[in-house]
This record gives sequence, structure tokens and C-alpha cells, in this order.
Amino acid sequence: MKELFDNVSYSCSKLVTKSYSTSFSLAVNMLSPNIRADIYNIYGFVRFADEIVDTFHEYDKEELMKQFEKDYYDAKKTGISLNPILNSFQHTVNKYNIDDHMVQAFLKSMKADLTKKEYETQEEYAEYIYGSADVVGLMCLKVFVNGDESKFSELKDAAMRLGSAFQKVNFLRDLKDDYELLNRSYFPNVDLGKLTPTTKQLIIKEIEEDFDYAYKNGILKLPVEAKFGVYMAYRYYRRLLKKLKAVPSEKIMDSRIRISNPMKINLLARSYVKYKLNII
Repeated sequence: MKELFDNVSYSCSKLVTKSYSTSFSLAVNMLSPNIRADIYNIYGFVRFADEIVDTFHEYDKEELMKQFEKDYYDAKKTGISLNPILNSFQHTVNKYNIDDHMVQAFLKSMKADLTKKEYETQEEYAEYIYGSADVVGLMCLKVFVNGDESKFSELKDAAMRLGSAFQKVNFLRDLKDDYELLNRSYFPNVDLGKLTPTTKQLIIKEIEEDFDYAYKNGILKLPVEAKFGVYMAYRYYRRLLKKLKAVPSEKIMDSRIRISNPMKINLLARSYVKYKLNII
């Protein structure tokens, strides 16, 4: 009856995704049904790790992370975990041969959030983003190409650039919480308390370059099973960036940018038309 338990585990990962991110859930629903569960499984794993370091302030976060990592590797070795999120994630890892260095890079960035508050060099910044975002894009790409290593190699850089763009948009959107509540500053050599228009524009430009590269060299070349869902996520984050771009630098710390549900539906409708017309 392991199959029944696995199905329950997958349902838990799907519930985590829908509970924590309606926008990402919408994008996943645009993927082919045969790959949705595995993307939910990846999201459930990264979301739980992120929750440990960002949310569980009244608990021993370091101990929770150690246990989470140990439980994952036990699950990967044995093929089962009574933690349904880890059970579903290890299934996807083994099914698509997701490299362990991706998981390790992700966990390294999450553990850095337990102690590291500032990123002073470009190298530190790039390493954190690689672990917290780029490798998540690569995990998803493993699912999208379904074992086609040639296709994976072709789209690898674009997947990483898209992951970077998503993460940097999150940094800008969550400046207030990261800076004031969690005492973190990810952008190197930037005084977030006095963010200047020039500095903000440089950050925006960097993100736009990541998006442009990812779109031209990755999204347009994705397998049909994944293209529309990834394009939806791309459109959503580009709209977030557009709204952030319109906020004056001195007010961005006090703004919480969101995309309304009617706007999400509008983005979905317009994106679907482009997709059906083979414009993307």
C-alpha cells in the first residue's frame, strides 16, 4: 500500500504549494498534468526549509534544519519518510536523478540565513542566489526535460537566470521584512535604509537582463509540457518588477507590492492567447 501513502504525500506537497503561494499554484496548473506533482514536490521541500529559517522564531531553527536535512537523506537512502513532504521530494529526486549538489547548495543557502545578515561581496551574493534560487530552477528543469541531458545542458543557464530573476524580485518586494524583521541585507554594498534611485535602477536593470536572457534562451525552447506554466510564472514576476520599478526608491521599503486576483486572471488570459497563437 506504499502507493496510497505516496499519493497522500503528493497531496500534502500540493496543499503546501496552494497554501503558501496562490500565484505559483496557478503557474503549476498550467503545466502538463503528468509533471505537476513533481513540481509540487520540489516546492514543498524548499518551502518547508525556507519556513524553518524565516518563520519559526520561537524554536531552535538550527536544530530543526539539522533534523530536516538528516530526515531527507534518510528518506533518500531508504525510499520512504513518514514526513510526507520529504517522502514526496525524495521520490522526485530519485525519479529524475536530481544531482545531490543541487540539494546541498540549496540547504547551504538556507543555513546561511540562520547566521549571515549581510552580503558584502558580489561573490557571496551570487553564491547565495545560486543556492536559494538557481538550483531550484535546475531541479524543475530536470523534471521538464524528463531525462534529456542534451536539452538540460542547452537550457541550464537560462533556468538559472530565471531563478535568479525571481529571487531578486523577491528581495526587492520583501525589503522591509528582510531588513527590519529578519535583519538581513542581500544586495552587496547597498544601504537599504537609504536606497538611491541610481542603485535601485541598477538592480532593476540586472533583473531585466536576467529575464530577457531566460526568455530568449530558455522559455521559448522549453518542452511543450512545461512552456506555458513557466511562461505564466515569468509574466507574473515581470509584472511585479514593473510595479516595483514604478515605486520611488525612498518609498520602496514601505511598499508591499502585490498582483491582484483580477490582474492574475488578466495575465492568464492574455498569456493563453499568445500561447495558442504560437507567439511564445
